[in-house]
Amino acid sequence: MASKGAGMAFSRKSHRLTSDAEKSRVTGIVHEKLLDDYLHRIFSSTDRAPTAATSRKLLNFQNLPEHLDQLLHVDEEAEEEEESQGKVEGRLGPSTVVLDHTGGFEGLLLVDDDLLGVIGHSNFGTIRSTTCVYKGKWVYEVLISSQGLMQIGWCTINCRFNQEEGVGDTHNSYAYDGNRVRKWNVTTTNYGKAWAAGDIVSCLIDLDEGTLSFCLNGVSLGTAFENLSRGLGMAYFPAISLSFKESVAFNFGSRPLRYPVVGYRPLQDPPSADLVRAQELLGCFQAVLSVELDPVQGRLVEKESSEWQLQGQPTVLLTLAHIFHRFAPLLRKVYLVEAVLMSFLLGVVEAGTPAQAQSVVHQVLDLLWLFMEDYEMQDCLKQLMMSLLRLYRFSPIVPDLGLQIRYLRLTIAILSHEKSRKFLLSHVLFDVLRSVVFFYIKSPLRVEEAGLQELIPTTWWPHRSSREGKDSKEVKDETSEERLRRRAYERGCQRLKKRIEVVEELQVQILKLLLNNQDDNGGEASRYIFLTKFRKFLQENASSRGNMPMLCPPEYMVCFLHRLISALRYYWDEYKASNPCATFSDEAYIPPQVFYNGKVDYFDLQRLGGLLSHLRKTLKDDLASKANILIDPLELQAATMDDLDEDEEPAPAAAQRPMQALAVGGALPLPRPSWLSSPTLGRANRFLSTAAVSLMTPRRPLSTSEKVKVRTLSAEQRTREDIEGSQWNEGLLVGRPPEEPEQPLTENSLLEVLDGAIMMYNLSVHQQLGKMVGVSDDVNEYAMALRDTEDKLRRCPKRRKDILAELTKSQKVFSEKLDHLSRRLAWVHATVYSQEKMQDIYWLLRVCLRTIEHGDRTGPLFAFMPEFYLSVAINSYSALKNYFGPVHSMEELPGYEETLTRLAAILAKHFADTRIVGTDIRDSLMQALASYVCYPNSLRAVERIPEEHSHRRIAMVRSLLAPYEQRPWAQTNWILVRLWRGCGFGYRYTRLPHLLKTKPEDANLPSLQKPCPSTLLQQHMADLLREGPDVAPSFLNSVLNQLNWAFSEFIGMIQEIQQAAERLERNFVDSRQLKVCATCFDLSVSLLRVLEMTITLVPEIFLDWAQPTSEMLLRRLAQLLNQVLNRVTAERNLFDRVVTLRLPGLESVDHYPILVAVTGILVRLLVHGPASGTERATSVLLADPCFQLRSICYLLGQPEPPTPGTALPAPDQKRFSLQSYTDYISVEELAQVEQMLAHLTSASAQAAAASLPTSEEDLCPICYAHPISAVFQPCGHKSCKACINQHLMNNKDCFFCKATIMSVEDWDKAASASATSSAA
Repeated sequence: MASKGAGMAFSRKSHRLTSDAEKSRVTGIVHEKLLDDYLHRIFSSTDRAPTAATSRKLLNFQNLPEHLDQLLHVDEEAEEEEESQGKVEGRLGPSTVVLDHTGGFEGLLLVDDDLLGVIGHSNFGTIRSTTCVYKGKWVYEVLISSQGLMQIGWCTINCRFNQEEGVGDTHNSYAYDGNRVRKWNVTTTNYGKAWAAGDIVSCLIDLDEGTLSFCLNGVSLGTAFENLSRGLGMAYFPAISLSFKESVAFNFGSRPLRYPVVGYRPLQDPPSADLVRAQELLGCFQAVLSVELDPVQGRLVEKESSEWQLQGQPTVLLTLAHIFHRFAPLLRKVYLVEAVLMSFLLGVVEAGTPAQAQSVVHQVLDLLWLFMEDYEMQDCLKQLMMSLLRLYRFSPIVPDLGLQIRYLRLTIAILSHEKSRKFLLSHVLFDVLRSVVFFYIKSPLRVEEAGLQELIPTTWWPHRSSREGKDSKEVKDETSEERLRRRAYERGCQRLKKRIEVVEELQVQILKLLLNNQDDNGGEASRYIFLTKFRKFLQENASSRGNMPMLCPPEYMVCFLHRLISALRYYWDEYKASNPCATFSDEAYIPPQVFYNGKVDYFDLQRLGGLLSHLRKTLKDDLASKANILIDPLELQAATMDDLDEDEEPAPAAAQRPMQALAVGGALPLPRPSWLSSPTLGRANRFLSTAAVSLMTPRRPLSTSEKVKVRTLSAEQRTREDIEGSQWNEGLLVGRPPEEPEQPLTENSLLEVLDGAIMMYNLSVHQQLGKMVGVSDDVNEYAMALRDTEDKLRRCPKRRKDILAELTKSQKVFSEKLDHLSRRLAWVHATVYSQEKMQDIYWLLRVCLRTIEHGDRTGPLFAFMPEFYLSVAINSYSALKNYFGPVHSMEELPGYEETLTRLAAILAKHFADTRIVGTDIRDSLMQALASYVCYPNSLRAVERIPEEHSHRRIAMVRSLLAPYEQRPWAQTNWILVRLWRGCGFGYRYTRLPHLLKTKPEDANLPSLQKPCPSTLLQQHMADLLREGPDVAPSFLNSVLNQLNWAFSEFIGMIQEIQQAAERLERNFVDSRQLKVCATCFDLSVSLLRVLEMTITLVPEIFLDWAQPTSEMLLRRLAQLLNQVLNRVTAERNLFDRVVTLRLPGLESVDHYPILVAVTGILVRLLVHGPASGTERATSVLLADPCFQLRSICYLLGQPEPPTPGTALPAPDQKRFSLQSYTDYISVEELAQVEQMLAHLTSASAQAAAASLPTSEEDLCPICYAHPISAVFQPCGHKSCKACINQHLMNNKDCFFCKATIMSVEDWDKAASASATSSAA
């Protein structure tokens, strides 16, 4: 309160308010009459009639304090009531109501500093407030930050909760659950509406009537419970139970209720007396802004607030000083800031144009900074931004988005004020608030409340189609009615999009203000403050990725990324306009020196070559020669030891914590990030558990960059010069390699922003883009269900009225659901999958491709690049291909084919790049290449790799042909198979014949794409296999080894499955075992197809016995083919029985895929080869002891071999036969199989007639199938050639004595016997 009396003086800042009579009279500034008129105009009460000039008391600065005291006087009763708020009848507990973090909770919880926000950190944690009520009508609000499983309501102090039972699960506790749309009190029933993130739930209790009800966004959901227990000892606490990662914020009355309910009091009383004073003072302040003094004319001039200017008049300054002497302390209170100052500023924004509003807001902020102490102004600004963000976050969606627009306009007006913007950036936006919320546009869960029915009156949904571009879309003729509906729907979507674009443009303006680098007058420019905070924001989200705490929600990240790209490209192109030597944003990339010069901190993110400390140690010579960067050995050793000891650092807070608290798990040893928060606050350092409460272990501070012979500073210490550089310092670009141009691309600070944007995409944006596709999938599923229902209605007999009624009911349900989903899909497409958003992701893809290309030119220094650049290149292409269709096609983007080709060149070179050591990123590259060759457009891009880079394509094929050991051979084999699919025997299918009647889980899977073989890559493969004497043998030996392993594993697994199925007791086969079994079968088929491709392209590898390994490879191949045929074709065998079971998970296991693959190999060997090769292949095949002609007959449905010279009988319809698959196998192919069978039948008969019996002593002691034909030197042991040649592929030791084999010589029994006798 102001001091009374005329003889006291006080000061605020530099403005001295005095009533000392010895001082010169301040009324000399203007004459007394004008001053009196001015002060009465300013300080007239809003609720009193103006008094006549003749009867009122003359006002001047001597008696103004007394006048103000009278003006701000509040009834004593009201003040006494405010001072004794804790004694209100019907309420028990502290007057300031917060969550009870000392004992009123169960489970693990994270509570904000203000004790009003809470995050679940266990299965089902519960917490209540510090204050309870037992009489009267009371209300509190809960701001829903996540829409998961929560139960919100009331409980008594005697309620006992645990990790399974929460509020509403016990007697005398009552709850509303908007996730499951139910109410809870021991039992549960349907109640209310579904809530969404951003909603506000009002919890009302009437203890006079004994009822309890809830409201959602101000709309009553009706009475939930009646006949509440009342009386002695019955008092109800606000309480909540919430599951893991769910978060809310409470408003018990510390801020104005968003949806006050008539007759109900908030649990915490508002500061009524201060509210009256603040409103009076605000009225005085507004009066100052609406009137000016004209000392010359001696009159008052009415002015618009936007035209008013502070001209330094002492009268006005002293008047404002008197106002703010009383107003400033009030503006530090949360309630008053939101109820008074916020309302005033919002009124300013609504009253005029954006320019006028910004002018008034700037005037207000200038005056606040001028007349308030810094700490008062900073508290006021902090509370103002908190209230503004809360209002934006929890405003309902209306058709014109008017609420969001007004809050964003006020945010822009505040941030346009330079001093306020810098303070907020430095201390509030990223430190205290979830400022990223300002860039988010929440999706309405209830489209009817968002007004989408009026905006999009006509609904339509697309038919399911492939996301692979125009060529693969199934075009369906539209009826005229469907066409009209679609066009009306599209017009509605455009209307919605235009309204959303208004909000997006305002959000981009906010980021343009934060990225301003021209406001460095008297301090650091906003952009460099933003960079420091942005980097810490990225570090917190990168370090906690995948851990328990959920930091910045991914849906926020998506919106933030798009707005950041828009603002970034604006400044990038603006710089280009004034600097012709720079590049446009369309040619942007990150120079490679950013990755190794230590100027940008990448935290603990993995580099392509491994750990940064390891790279600096092993590549220090390359850094010195290529980049002129020297590593200090002592600093390198210190950095290495710091990495080793990082996990052993003691936590200061933990060291002081009592041992018993640690023993029961009081606080998890997790860093406490600033993002773990309720909807608005960013700091929440109270970690609650049932057993103990303690402060979180503080995060380890950011480490400084590893020191090199350049100036390196931590993120907080960097200045503009450290980033942008100067004449003698290149800033972020120090260490430029000779391959990079001397002219800078743009401002260095923009390069760091771009680097952060790419990191954001990798952290969570890509996953969120995939998640939002679920809305489109839901539309497709409901559309299919609706079409099926309509078909059933048409087929249903009219006499079955009961069935017709049920079908009609189902049709109505599906139609209503589709209407809802189609409108929601329109919102998702406008906010997430629009053409502009697609172009942003495409731009990031091209930036990554250029960055990788420039980094690759630096040779070994490429290893310094963070892995996420390759990940973003792969994932952004996947998102463009899979997530944005069918509304937008990637083919429509500029430079589409060139981008595909550049990405193909990168995948071709780097999937086997030795500079890349990370297992995960190598697997990602391999999988990306495997997916790439499955689609025609991308496969053609691989073939289009320019001539100057054609060596990459050949090197890719060479890597694919490397031996399969010690690398992911399954993916490699998959790539080779895709290059062949469409050329092999009966290998033109997309889905297996027996699966055609089943619905695929996702028709867009790479494995379900139509065959698109590449003859160019096949030719590269053939050339490389002919290239050297060791390439083909080593490759084929590894293929045969893997085939032997995969098929053996498959047979072993189906034996176990069959045994489990035959047991009398009920057995369930592990789904993982079934999946592994199916995988082994698929691998066996694909390996057989690779062998078929190899034999087709280079038959001489097996058939030209002039090559030393050909015979051995052919014998191994024949042995494996016979084993596969015998296992699959035996009568009523194990394979038949498992196929007949049709177990879920073994759908792909069938006779057709494996038998046609074997048949393709045999046909290539026995029909298509030259006469000499056919003869060799036939002799080897027949010589194998496992060969059975019956297995060949099985292929054509014949139980026994036909008599030579007779025609084949018709196949048995009940048996497998290739003749049954005429849609998959051509007539020519069937004729070749018949020719092969006839040839083998004849050759088998001739071989049987010519064969002579062999004694057991002459048989190979290893296989007992072939006669002994080789002797080992020097040990002299013997075996057949096939066994020893196969053995020598992997081992040089003798079978028997383990001596090293120096050579292998032919051995013939007769020749050996004659030589022995002659020697004797």
